[in-house]
Amino acid sequence: MKVTLITACFNSAVTLPTAIDSVLSQKGVDVEYIVVDGGSRDGTVEILKDYEKKLFNLSTIQPFNFLWLSEKDNGMYDAINKGIKMATGDIVGILNADDMFESENTLAHVVEAFGSGGVGERVDCVYADIRFVKDDLQTTSRYYSAKHWKPWMLQWGKMPPHPSVYIRRELFDRYGVYKLGYDIGVVMIKAILLSLASVFLLMPGLLVFFSKAIDKTHHKSFVPKISFLGRFAYATRFIMPLIFIGVMVAAFIFSNRANY
Repeated sequence: MKVTLITACFNSAVTLPTAIDSVLSQKGVDVEYIVVDGGSRDGTVEILKDYEKKLFNLSTIQPFNFLWLSEKDNGMYDAINKGIKMATGDIVGILNADDMFESENTLAHVVEAFGSGGVGERVDCVYADIRFVKDDLQTTSRYYSAKHWKPWMLQWGKMPPHPSVYIRRELFDRYGVYKLGYDIGVVMIKAILLSLASVFLLMPGLLVFFSKAIDKTHHKSFVPKISFLGRFAYATRFIMPLIFIGVMVAAFIFSNRANY
């Protein structure tokens, strides 16, 4: 089972080498690594060219395919879409330019979670814990546990730790890639469809960790605009279930009174 990793970056010369080295450290898995750069001018392209030369013969050692492109785009999601369309792996994951894997066996555990038969064959998406680390790449500044997250929470705007999420590529064929120009409220609608039609699996333990020096220069659209629909869905994520229950109780009482 092949894993495609996509890194969308822009002016990420400081953090990108650490991310690439983390990918190269993975053992026992067929990896396709795609870096989509937004036309950087800080040395990111030169770094990609250097790694391309170093990795030219890597495929003779282990299954590994390194692809990259650098061109102007319409933001982070446009860059990720380009990577998804280039992907040939069975599983697709996103590795930000300042992300690192917890261990050299992380991707092997991801593949194992999806499985090749039985219950694993039903799994469409896996997710796990992540942590944020300080500049020394060791000290934890925040631990994000995924054990309390459930797929139905997508309907109320609650997301799993997204850098730990891996999805079968066929689901992108079924539901499509990110729609450019849409706001977070509409993206949430697609997430709801995914949550209702797919099988999620929580992987035990930690998957990815972040450097504290987050790549804020990534894209201008790093923070998506939020429409009224998106703000309303987020603001009422706890109230709406109570309203729904109240309406159902009222309907039940009314129907019983009508019978007298």
